[in-house]
Amino acid sequence: MRIVVHGQQAFGKTVLERLLENQEDVVGVFCAPDREGRPDDPLKELALEKGLPLHQPASWKTPEAEALMRSLDPDLCVMAYVTLFVPQPALDAPTRGTIQYHPSLLPRHRGPSSINWPIIQGEAKTGLTIFWPDEGLDEGPILLQKEVDIGPDDTLGTLYFNHLFPMGVDAMVEAVDLVRDGRAPRITQDHSQATYESWCRKADAQIDWRKPAQEVHNLIRGANPQPGAWTMLGGNELKIFDSTLADAAGEPGRVVDVTGEGFTVATGVGAVRIARVRPHDDKKISAGDYAARVGLSEGTQLGA
Repeated sequence: MRIVVHGQQAFGKTVLERLLENQEDVVGVFCAPDREGRPDDPLKELALEKGLPLHQPASWKTPEAEALMRSLDPDLCVMAYVTLFVPQPALDAPTRGTIQYHPSLLPRHRGPSSINWPIIQGEAKTGLTIFWPDEGLDEGPILLQKEVDIGPDDTLGTLYFNHLFPMGVDAMVEAVDLVRDGRAPRITQDHSQATYESWCRKADAQIDWRKPAQEVHNLIRGANPQPGAWTMLGGNELKIFDSTLADAAGEPGRVVDVTGEGFTVATGVGAVRIARVRPHDDKKISAGDYAARVGLSEGTQLGA
């Protein structure tokens, strides 16, 4: 089966590695265009190392891009973490179609920040979906899904790197096998259960200390490492990382305890313990070191 791999970064590279280890016939690799001042995409580097045909179209919305896909005479396109929109004619060019990885349990959390939002919204489970993409936003039929629990202190980073990344690579390889064997289902999504969220951006990650501690904690961990939950202190922005729930009370946004390990901030109900921060003028440091450096003490008020 002739396979085209379309993806980016470490996930795309790892999927390609696994397919090559399985001696799949990879006839072409697509990745995003180079960005000035940025290192080469790891997927690009691996494709060049293995001598595979590499293509980096700036857009798929051209007859030339579709013709390029068809020229490779692929049976299957494997889309591993793709951000460029691919029109239906290019998706349909491979004789057996195109499959795509999405890090949520579709139809929940369609959109680009689908790992952030389940954590921020306090959900106990998430997962991944391998589906047959169409021109809708993550709306195509489902091939397979895998579930994973969201731990009480999981962050965007731990959930992705410890679970959704390795499990997703395995699922993509499993999906390729199902397609080859003619056993790959096309399960229509229940669109009535769909949720849509856009990028989790800086404006979404501002902490409202008036909310209950659990909601504040969910925001901090769901935005860790990107875009980073933040608050204001002394007229400057302070990013907050690595929180835990604390048994304390006080005026929302007020620091109620400071130790060498970090500091505790009261919320609308309860409090959160902060272990790591990033000041506006520095890298990430321990919250205890930051408190000592700026003289943060009990009674300090955070927030606008």
